[in-house]
Amino acid sequence: MAKILNGLYIVATPIGNMGDISNRAIETLQNTDFIICENPNHSRKLMSKLGIKKKLVPLHDHNEEEIIRNYIEKIKSKPVALISDAGSPLISDPGYKLVRHCINEKIYVTTIPGPSSIIPALQLSGLPVNEFIFAGFAQKNKKKLVNFLNTISSEQKTVILFVSSHKIIQLLEILMAKLPNRKISVCKEITKLNEKIFNGLPEKVLAEISSSSKYTLGEFVLIIDGEKNIKHMENHVSLDVEKIIKRLLCKFSLTESVEIVHKISYIEKKQIYKKALDIKNDKN
Repeated sequence: MAKILNGLYIVATPIGNMGDISNRAIETLQNTDFIICENPNHSRKLMSKLGIKKKLVPLHDHNEEEIIRNYIEKIKSKPVALISDAGSPLISDPGYKLVRHCINEKIYVTTIPGPSSIIPALQLSGLPVNEFIFAGFAQKNKKKLVNFLNTISSEQKTVILFVSSHKIIQLLEILMAKLPNRKISVCKEITKLNEKIFNGLPEKVLAEISSSSKYTLGEFVLIIDGEKNIKHMENHVSLDVEKIIKRLLCKFSLTESVEIVHKISYIEKKQIYKKALDIKNDKN
């Protein structure tokens, strides 16, 4: 490893699978003077697995100013690591104020990139990923949650939320009532042994997750499709969908073909039926 400079190193740690930590992350943690973390008890387990013995300094929302006062001079003169309980630091975790202060003080700041549940969840969702909004953790009380979903009801970009295990069912119930035709993806325990992905409309996803208590345990990332994708599909039968209809009509009745296409898309039945009827009449 190249000579490590004095300053702050923002180090990503695994979100579940230990094999995801990079060699650079391990080398950095080995060579820093001490490590600033969310929960020392949690991080100590990770350090033990890595064979690293370092002083662990707790950082949370209520002591960040204190950490800055007490440790900023040490960060100027020593290499120091900043980690979160899991994944990439600062993403819905404390540390923003510390990083901003270091930048203002002209202290060297760099990042050792690595795991984050956001990008894997997008990849696994099957939803558009070219434009997206990350909204952090889902609101804690129901009223705020409903208000939030109202604000994103016309959002055209894909929306990402972190959801805790005790909120996932309630959130899906609200989604089923507020945005019943909006495709979603719920990613559970990404990279962990019990990883599972639920895709579809809110009603379907809710039924699947509610079917077993084991599905409501763990950490969740919720992906919500953008409004523009629905509008586009509701009012337009694409060439790809038209090809699917043609193939289905070779094996199924008009009604059955319409029902199948409707179940796998957002397109209104009347639009599918009109196109399927046109295709059938052209064949005759």
